[in-house]
Amino acid sequence: MSEAAQKETLGFQTEVKQLLQLMIHSLYSNKEIFLRELVSNASDAADKLRFKALENNDLYENDGDLRVRVSVNKDARTITIADNGIGMTREDVINNLGTIAKSGTADFFSKLSGDQAKDSQLIGQFGVGFYSAFIVADEVVVKTRAAGVDASQGVEWTSKGEGDFTIADIEVPQRGTEIILHLREDEDEFLDDWKVRSTITRYSDHINIPVQMFKEEVPAVTDEEGNESSPAEPAKWEAINKGTALWTCEKADISEDEYKEFYKTVAHDFDDPLTWSHSKVEGKTEYTSLLYIPKRAPFNMWDRDTKNGIKLYVQRVFIMDDAEKFLPSYLRFVKGLVDSNDLPLNVSREILQDNKITQSIRSGNTKKILSLLDRMAKNEEKAQEYATFWKEFGNVLKEGPAEDFANKEKIAKLFRFASTHNDTAEQSVGLDAYIERMKEGQDKIYYITADSFDAAKNSPHLEIFRKKGIEVLLMSDRIDEWLMSHLTEYSEKQFQSVAKANVDLSDLDDEETKKEQEETEKEFSSFVERAKTALGDKVKDVKVSHRLTESPAVITTDENDMNTQMAKLLEAAGQAAPETKYIFEVNPEHALVKRVADEADEEAFKEWVDVLFLQATLAEKGSLEDPASFVSRLNKLLLKVTA
Repeated sequence: MSEAAQKETLGFQTEVKQLLQLMIHSLYSNKEIFLRELVSNASDAADKLRFKALENNDLYENDGDLRVRVSVNKDARTITIADNGIGMTREDVINNLGTIAKSGTADFFSKLSGDQAKDSQLIGQFGVGFYSAFIVADEVVVKTRAAGVDASQGVEWTSKGEGDFTIADIEVPQRGTEIILHLREDEDEFLDDWKVRSTITRYSDHINIPVQMFKEEVPAVTDEEGNESSPAEPAKWEAINKGTALWTCEKADISEDEYKEFYKTVAHDFDDPLTWSHSKVEGKTEYTSLLYIPKRAPFNMWDRDTKNGIKLYVQRVFIMDDAEKFLPSYLRFVKGLVDSNDLPLNVSREILQDNKITQSIRSGNTKKILSLLDRMAKNEEKAQEYATFWKEFGNVLKEGPAEDFANKEKIAKLFRFASTHNDTAEQSVGLDAYIERMKEGQDKIYYITADSFDAAKNSPHLEIFRKKGIEVLLMSDRIDEWLMSHLTEYSEKQFQSVAKANVDLSDLDDEETKKEQEETEKEFSSFVERAKTALGDKVKDVKVSHRLTESPAVITTDENDMNTQMAKLLEAAGQAAPETKYIFEVNPEHALVKRVADEADEEAFKEWVDVLFLQATLAEKGSLEDPASFVSRLNKLLLKVTA
């Protein structure tokens, strides 16, 4: 093999360059996490070897004692993290250490602000992994060889964390990966054995393979007569972590800090989790689950190409990351793991598809998470925690009613909305609280969907509800209209959009009010007929409205017709929305409507009705197909009135 083929210099992917610069400058207050990340990666490499060896035991190469070894060389100013796991080929090294193989990276970097504190949090959401080495090192050398290949097929990767890296073929006698960090001049604290030991113990005590450091030689102890009372102990490797899978321990034996540190390793997150559930299930299906609710949403939660799921272990043997079949998609924000005693060790993603054991675990995990969230939502002391959860993951949870019919009621119980009860944008109103405040005789849960909170709050559809003191849920998230097409009732109460023509509050009116409304409808019957003629096929119908108190007119949709927000959703998704003809409702008590009703000139009457209709359309849809024409027509009418 030629020298050119053995050694070459390659450029980093653009995103890697950005990430390296951000970590060097933004994570100065979290430097020690590089040990957590590198030890975690080494442990993953051991897990992957254990799994691959189920089918090919020769991969162990007569060394099945898996471990991670960390050593400090003060003279050379280096820290070395070495494992005897699966190792990497030359292609693996280029792909894994030269690129960030994550979808959505461009979107992630577009959110970075240049503010070190904020960017540090974002990087924590993104995950740093191997590149965290450059937080403390000005040069990193990786020596690796894949399990099962010849020693001559080793690879050495070297970089100073700038624009490129060098890769060369070398001889590596033992499988696995060795990472050598050449520390920066100002990172002397990590040349202290005690500092390194305590950091690993803090962050990686739960790693389920031994993490070893070198124990210095202990000299012999002699008595006063010079006799050796205690023989010298030779230098040797010793485990500095418990080496026990944390999820296999009894809950009473695990501290909160241990749970939190384990989460950070599993999720590659900087923040503590909001809460977690640790349970062992026995019976027909036996498994252990340790599931966490993060504090912040990952940057790529809405990226369809992102793999979601939890880690799968079978009888404590790591099988796969991102095992998506153990939780429904609307709970994809959950991190953690499941360890099954019943699945076969050689289980694959295909086998998991329709496996009864998988379905049982999925059902159990779903109930645990929904119960966990319900307890958090009910606990007044954790109100702020639940508000944090809802802000980060509420829109994902709203996918639940369409996906999980069996748990629809439990999911809806967790929802929070803004409402006319407090008229603030804060989404803090639960459906149970809404029902408790319902007026006597009210049998429906009223809501409105709009493009924004202000558009919902100021909608003319709310006027009669405010007058009667009836609470309306104000929904302005993009997903809300789609949600309400699947969530039709809660606690035996039907949902009713206030933008529909079939809204009927007559049960809340007294007989005198009903009589007055009937008389008004008779009085305006001729106006209604003239308006129908004027508008023609632009509308489905014209009615006298009793829902308005301040606005002259409003448009509504028939019960079975698609409303405005759903049509906008389809159009945003690139789909053609069916044409909807609106029902035009006029307020007979409004001075402008009375003025138009008295207009004897049919041409002028038609102009005024058109303007009223377009005004109502603008209020409902937020835009018009021909706004210039509307403005011109309105100006002409204003000139006539003021002339």
